[in-house]
Amino acid sequence: VGLLHGMGESDVQARLAPYAAAHPELVFGFRATFPEIGLRVVAEDEPALADAAAEIRRALGAAIFAEGEAGMAEVLGRELAARGLTIGTAESCTGGLIGHELTQIPGSSAYFRGAIVAYDDAVKSSLLGVDARLLAACGAVSEEVVRAMAAGARRALGADLAVAVSGIAGPDGGTAEKPRGLVHFAVATARDCAHLERTFRGHDRAWVKAAAAWTAMRLALDSVRESS
Repeated sequence: VGLLHGMGESDVQARLAPYAAAHPELVFGFRATFPEIGLRVVAEDEPALADAAAEIRRALGAAIFAEGEAGMAEVLGRELAARGLTIGTAESCTGGLIGHELTQIPGSSAYFRGAIVAYDDAVKSSLLGVDARLLAACGAVSEEVVRAMAAGARRALGADLAVAVSGIAGPDGGTAEKPRGLVHFAVATARDCAHLERTFRGHDRAWVKAAAAWTAMRLALDSVRESS
């Protein structure tokens, strides 16, 4: 069926339980490699398999980001290369993890312009052009600042689109208003700037960083596909 992002394995299994019960001839296989889940369905009857796969895709909806074995970074790279687009990143809490994942793919130099790891607020201002008054008023972990980071990275790196991330990976630094695990995302293009907010609760620092990196790539992937 394909690769999924944004749902846990237990959630996927629960969503598929009615189909598994109604179709005992189907064999479901999962390959969970956080933050992605691979789902494979096997049956001897090819027409029945095709029908079941179509139903499953409808049930899982937007959680499916690709078919086949390629992971998020490779799928995003393929979509960028197919359209002749370039990408850059502005990373705070992910510490360069998005850029690392994108450059793990052979041939990524065709579409990856670079990464600005703007961990400190002074770097957000000096390299990304984020207004210090905006940082003071809204805080680094905010929609306003992450939008400015994305726009600034796009300008600084000369990329067609740029994805930005700013959050609180923990275990310290959270407040009642901005809890640990809160992450803001933005993707800036020549057309607009999309924003997303997520809170990853109950997980350690490494988990939050990985989840944030994949969510950022997924937001960029959706933006690229919507541009077609």
